[in-house]
Amino acid sequence: MTSCIVGLAHTPFGKHSEETVESLIVGVASDALQDAGIAAADVDEILLGHFNAGFSPQSFTASLVLQASDDLRFKPATRVENACATGSAAIHQGLKTIAAKQARFVLVVGVEQMTTTPGPQIGENLLKASYLPEDKDIPAGFAGVFGQIANKYFQKYGDQSDALAKIAAKNHKNGVNNPYAHMRKDLGFAFCREESEKNPFVAGPLKRTDCSLVSDGAAAIVLTDVQTAMQMDKAVAFRGVGHAQDFLPMSKRDILKFEGCSAAWDKALSAAGVALDDLSFVETHDCFTIAELIEYEAMGLAKPGEGAALLDDGYTEMDGRLPVNPSGGLKSKGHPIGATGVSMHVLTSMQLLGTAPEGMQVPNAKLGGIYNMGGAAVANYVSVLERLR
Repeated sequence: MTSCIVGLAHTPFGKHSEETVESLIVGVASDALQDAGIAAADVDEILLGHFNAGFSPQSFTASLVLQASDDLRFKPATRVENACATGSAAIHQGLKTIAAKQARFVLVVGVEQMTTTPGPQIGENLLKASYLPEDKDIPAGFAGVFGQIANKYFQKYGDQSDALAKIAAKNHKNGVNNPYAHMRKDLGFAFCREESEKNPFVAGPLKRTDCSLVSDGAAAIVLTDVQTAMQMDKAVAFRGVGHAQDFLPMSKRDILKFEGCSAAWDKALSAAGVALDDLSFVETHDCFTIAELIEYEAMGLAKPGEGAALLDDGYTEMDGRLPVNPSGGLKSKGHPIGATGVSMHVLTSMQLLGTAPEGMQVPNAKLGGIYNMGGAAVANYVSVLERLR
């Protein structure tokens, strides 16, 4: 345990055509510093999570954080990228800086603006998070990649349409109480289960309600060492973390196992000295509902092919044994790529501090688990957070 989160900021996710990548960055950077109660001059390093891949014409973005204050001028600033796990990659890099005693305060910002990009180009940009020599001709882009994964899962374990609809309905119901969520609407199981004009099939067995939303937004945190954090207003500690990078080609691995996810969870839980049963809730990467289903199994909640039983038992519901995605997840909250991992850490910290929005708060939350994934279980990051103060 070397680092703590002491400042938080989060924009609503959604369509923000009136904003720019720069304005989103500046807003959350300023708010996070204010929330931490420190001045810009106190920051020792800046890390920006920004996937981009063509969403923004401005590719060189690390120094945009300096626009939040002239006092950030000449601070080290680096853009970090690791596909859909970009935000967590930036955070984990900040943890290493503090552990090495190279900084006292690190400002981490995650951002993406996606909705101003034409639809076909969005698909092209997202597909860059897959292995193009094998995947570039898959219909429906990145959704098509997970449509193939869903098809393979269905072929091996039977039709899981009910399970996927239960995940979508659960997360949309949870998202109603999240003021930062892109879609705050309880769609219900029946709507998510049935194909309709408003819920057509997108790729393989995946319908529109099985796919996360294309969104704009930003989030930011301030990191510091434990000793410093204990003198501040709040301190959410990293009890343990894990990062496991897997092969990019799906052909080199059993894609139904999400082995990188398993490895990252094993590392983080071991470092934290806790077991899954000790967690109060989990925020997991539901870019597509099939991903959340396989993640149940990869993290050890169920045996391969048996994740659906958790949904039948209500195990992952808000009032279940282990609430999963009390924020509504990417499914309801939206998925502005570079911001997602930072958002997960902000909302998990709120849960542990007891300041989550009404209706979203998990009672007596003590330990929160986060799993953020880049590509199809290629970049895998897990954090286990605990409130110290």
